[in-house]
Amino acid sequence: MVAPSPISLTVPNEVAPEEEEDKPTPGASVALLDNGLHLPSLILGAGTLSNQYNTDDHLSGFAPMRLVRLALRYGIKAFDTSIYYGPSEVVLGNALRSVKEEFPRESYQLMTKCGRFGASTFDYSPAAIRNSVSQSLKRLQTTYFDTVYLHDVEFVCTNVQGKQTGNHASALTEDRAAYGLEEGQEGRIHGEGDQKVLDAFAELRKLKEEGLIRNIGITGYPVATLLRLALLILHHPPYEPVDVLLSYSHISLQNSTFAQFVPHFRQRAKVKQLVAASPFSMGLLTPRIPHWHPSPDGLREAVAKARVEYEEDSADSGFTDAALAYSIRRCGHGDLNVPLVVGVSTPGEVHKCVKVWRRVQEGLLSADERQKEEKAMEAFREAGYLDWSWASP
Repeated sequence: MVAPSPISLTVPNEVAPEEEEDKPTPGASVALLDNGLHLPSLILGAGTLSNQYNTDDHLSGFAPMRLVRLALRYGIKAFDTSIYYGPSEVVLGNALRSVKEEFPRESYQLMTKCGRFGASTFDYSPAAIRNSVSQSLKRLQTTYFDTVYLHDVEFVCTNVQGKQTGNHASALTEDRAAYGLEEGQEGRIHGEGDQKVLDAFAELRKLKEEGLIRNIGITGYPVATLLRLALLILHHPPYEPVDVLLSYSHISLQNSTFAQFVPHFRQRAKVKQLVAASPFSMGLLTPRIPHWHPSPDGLREAVAKARVEYEEDSADSGFTDAALAYSIRRCGHGDLNVPLVVGVSTPGEVHKCVKVWRRVQEGLLSADERQKEEKAMEAFREAGYLDWSWASP
């Protein structure tokens, strides 16, 4: 059984002092969605509270505590993390403990993940799943989780995909068989990996019955794989649907394929709550693409070309803000109506995120901004990377 790595990071015991930047700017609070789990339309992604995005010096200071407090004051009352994100759970748990007088545990939702422990280290055995949840409860200093996901299920399940890269929307139509999505095949176990997913999900159900978890779900990158596994879970005892399903990097300026799958998740797989994550596609649509990002050179070049449309704009209306506005608009309007997980590192980024959210809600995006958005998407289309997914695993 793989055990979570120990965390040696030292976090502050005292509460972060109040500064002017800790006050929300006047305006609407982030709204709760009137569906599913009644999550806020924005969820704070705590993957940034890790060494994948920030240094130990940043994580051991007051910045994480201040951004968590500010997010709660704005109405962003849900947090997404994982035991895989190194110190994230410890840093987030410490921040939430520091604000418990102002925001008690029942005032927000806490969502974490289990089963992934390293870049290529997965353990979906029931014992590892139970131990992972137990460790996460301690790190986050809580007695229960609102949601626990199986993390990145595509690395564990049997690989059933028509193709590894590209646009996977054909999985809903002519290529259903190649993706394991044909009618009547929903309960088919394609191999040992599928059984591991079912066994791990069953262990989470036990933890739910014990009161440690309120909702259970799955996360991953390939949307067709997520749909196949949601159907697989629904068609095996006790024949109950997935509570929550999180898809990342598929409601973004570069790739919005998730939108085409939403009706199938809801109507065919009966998933109770859908969540979209990563409007910046794991940093791909930011000025500093992480060195570990799986995007190929051609996609990075397309991002650079798309960014040209915004290079003369101010920081308040640049390409990154446009990417965030696009995802917020797609998630919060029309038939989707799903919360969006956004990763931030500083209180200033929380302010900016809420500012963009408010502009979208108030319909303040100008015709010029929408035109530039279309030009950026055209840059992806011309390069062959619009609605294009990289291989995972």
